[in-house]
Amino acid sequence: MIPSQLQSYCGGASRVEAEGVTIGAVFDDLDRRFPGLKFRVIDEQDRVRRHMRVFVGGEAACDMAAAIADGAELMIFGALSGG
Repeated sequence: MIPSQLQSYCGGASRVEAEGVTIGAVFDDLDRRFPGLKFRVIDEQDRVRRHMRVFVGGEAACDMAAAIADGAELMIFGALSGG
């Protein structure tokens, strides 16, 4: 699942498919297909950026080396702000 603020990287899609055996590999696949998407979510030290959240199977995920099951759903959320 792609949050609205990143959908411009994916041609407006809110859901896309990706491949990879780890969370980091899934982001690498997404970045090959949608350049710039990974950088908006993952920093240069392979950490989830402070204003972003990643969930796999409903659980918060921050370890890019963590395995991801075939068919699992990875969801990306962006922080909302306002006053």
